[in-house]
Amino acid sequence: MRDRLLAAEKVKAIDWRDGALHLLDQRALPSRETWVACTSAAEVAQAIRSMTVRGAPAIGISAAYGLVLAARERIAEGGDWQAAWEEDYALLADSRPTAANLFWALKRMRDRLDRVKKHADPLAVLEAEAIAIHESDREANLVMAQLGLERIRKHQGNAQAILTHGNAGALATGGVGTALGVIRAAFLEGLVEHVYVNETRPWLQGSRLTAWELAGEGIPATVNADSAGAHILKTKGVTWVVVGADCIAANGDVIGPIGTYQLAVCAMHHGVRFMVVAPSSTLDLMMATGDDVSLEERDAAELLEVNGQRLEVAAFNPVFDVTPADLIDVIVTEKGIVERPDTAKLAKLMCRKRLH
Repeated sequence: MRDRLLAAEKVKAIDWRDGALHLLDQRALPSRETWVACTSAAEVAQAIRSMTVRGAPAIGISAAYGLVLAARERIAEGGDWQAAWEEDYALLADSRPTAANLFWALKRMRDRLDRVKKHADPLAVLEAEAIAIHESDREANLVMAQLGLERIRKHQGNAQAILTHGNAGALATGGVGTALGVIRAAFLEGLVEHVYVNETRPWLQGSRLTAWELAGEGIPATVNADSAGAHILKTKGVTWVVVGADCIAANGDVIGPIGTYQLAVCAMHHGVRFMVVAPSSTLDLMMATGDDVSLEERDAAELLEVNGQRLEVAAFNPVFDVTPADLIDVIVTEKGIVERPDTAKLAKLMCRKRLH
């Protein structure tokens, strides 16, 4: 399966080359493929804030490369470059505060810098660490795809319909994707007949990004309004809802794109299994429950501007919501699978080494 998935890779959103971070501008998709080159930490932070790059794993990888760019600039300036580098660290940390992978990647880069030997080249060490973070995510995607595929096969061995929300594919990661990685693998094994894609308002990650990825690989997919999700679960024979996550709390609560929570409620009502796919770097064991996270809100204009005209009403535009652990059937990570997640099960999972 690994080789078949690698052969099917058609989308890459992050490219580190020629001393710069190149990001596929996800704001422009699917109408055009435009790349943005970032040569400073400030440019990377702005790319994250503006959603040029998005998806928790991709944000973490981008931030790691951002710290490489910061080190290069600060070392060239001379003086106490590490003190100045910490300012760049803080700037990147503030770019998308809900993405757990962001803080995981930043901390890993800082820890690596703290271990640099006296005569080592800190810039080379940091670059190698960022590349390792990128490659590690790609490998984790492949492991999760296989694990998720096996779980889908276990519960139903024939072709089936799956529903997904948001975009947790190659565009959101360093590899084939988390949720879409599982869907891709299941399709290659003949286990997916059709994929229903929630449009995922207001940024339309589903209709603009997920549908584009699936169409590019010939996977049958239909875009639907988010509000049609419950009706589809009731009438279209969906057996699994498969989604990614931006953060997972210690008790198994999942922070994901707004609308994930209501989809999980509807899935439970209709007896449809609910799978969350995310690397272990998305788990934050210091966060007791999802209620402890500060959920990001975005500009009201994203909801109120229609055909170039602004509606003169108030708007509430949260980016994420919290899906309680008791609505989740299974969490898939590269360290293994947790069924009916809770604090004890996730703590045990995080003590494991990777399966690959």
